[in-house]
Amino acid sequence: MGVNIKTLLYQVPGGMLSNLLSQLKEQKAEDRYYEVLEEIPRVRKDFGEPPLVTPSSQIVGTQAVLNVLSGERYKMVTKEAKAMLSGQYGQTVKPFNPEVVKKAIGDAKPITCRPADLIEPELKKIEAEITDWKEQDEDVLTYALFPQVALDFFKYRQAQRTKVDVSAADTQNQAYPV
Repeated sequence: MGVNIKTLLYQVPGGMLSNLLSQLKEQKAEDRYYEVLEEIPRVRKDFGEPPLVTPSSQIVGTQAVLNVLSGERYKMVTKEAKAMLSGQYGQTVKPFNPEVVKKAIGDAKPITCRPADLIEPELKKIEAEITDWKEQDEDVLTYALFPQVALDFFKYRQAQRTKVDVSAADTQNQAYPV
């Protein structure tokens, strides 16, 4: 591709470039590459100048590709871009472009709190689900993160301690053979 001195103007980190190229190749639109590079800073500004790291860099890059390929800015908006403009990725350094927000999410009210505060607490429910298997507090976290693997492990651990084999039906998909 050679050296392009406008790289600083485009504000595109290296990891984003390969993703942009692959998106354009899929659409057989590699010839639109420089248009997309020029669109990225505009999208980023509209989105409140989020940091160009995953996932926000991918959201900005994909939206720039859609803007260029559709021929109209924000004619198509990804669900991730809508989530960002709804505040689900947190606040950005600068405010979003209100016209873009209106076009993307309509009259929906963006959230202004910490997005995780909207998630119902689940720890007590998860702990109740594994009362038969819980031996230590870490078991609850293990089950929350990896439910199926955790259950297989808990069964294996119990079988080792009690010296009772797990039934053949349980061992077919088990990661921890008895």
